[in-house]
Amino acid sequence: MRALLIGRFQPFHRGHLEVVRKIRADRPTASLLIGVGSAEASYTWENPFTAGERLEMIGRALAEAKVEDTLVLPIADISRHALWVTYLEGLLPKFDRVYTNNPLTRLLFERSGYEVESPPLFDRDRFEGARIREQLAEGSSGWKDAVPTAVAAYLDEIGAPARLRIVKQATRGLGRSPT
Repeated sequence: MRALLIGRFQPFHRGHLEVVRKIRADRPTASLLIGVGSAEASYTWENPFTAGERLEMIGRALAEAKVEDTLVLPIADISRHALWVTYLEGLLPKFDRVYTNNPLTRLLFERSGYEVESPPLFDRDRFEGARIREQLAEGSSGWKDAVPTAVAAYLDEIGAPARLRIVKQATRGLGRSPT
């Protein structure tokens, strides 16, 4: 069958890659769906990267790590928690197990009868999205060690450090929102 891993992956880091490897090792005959949540959100501090950019970084990281039998799909928020699992069942290929560390996501899937596992967090002090975004904004080179090599190259390619500096300033009232 298939497992579903849900996350925002802002950005996709080495901890995420280790979770993917663990799921693939635990369920070698099952394929893996990677659901990229909050797909509609971008250019904010919590969600600085577009869904397309996250799909690209995940695809490059998985190819570099030679992880196969995965399908990466965007998932837009619908802001209707009671309907969210049904929405995903109609949106995604069939899956039988969900991997998440988000308590609300766990609750919603368990109430719908799914087996839900919380994957281990790998070196959370280093591999945590908010910390990596902060390092990007500060211009620190530490973020490059926290993401797969292919992701680091891609983040440089799209000018992620400069974007995060601008987004950080905007969220502190130093910049202007385009809306």
